[in-house]
Amino acid sequence: MNYRNQLHPWCVMRLLPECQRVIMNRFRRQNDADAHRRILQTLMPEAVFVVIFEAPQPNSVS
Repeated sequence: MNYRNQLHPWCVMRLLPECQRVIMNRFRRQNDADAHRRILQTLMPEAVFVVIFEAPQPNSVS
């Protein structure tokens, strides 16, 4: 996970058929992600959107 993604852990994700998913956008705050999800849901009512928190992964040193 790159540094920008660590700063923006909240993701709006679109769920697609066959267990596929697409990250639509990333946010620093959950309420910003929820607001964006509501807007996307209004624009595309047939789509399914969820807000998730993507925790930063610890760097593995080998």
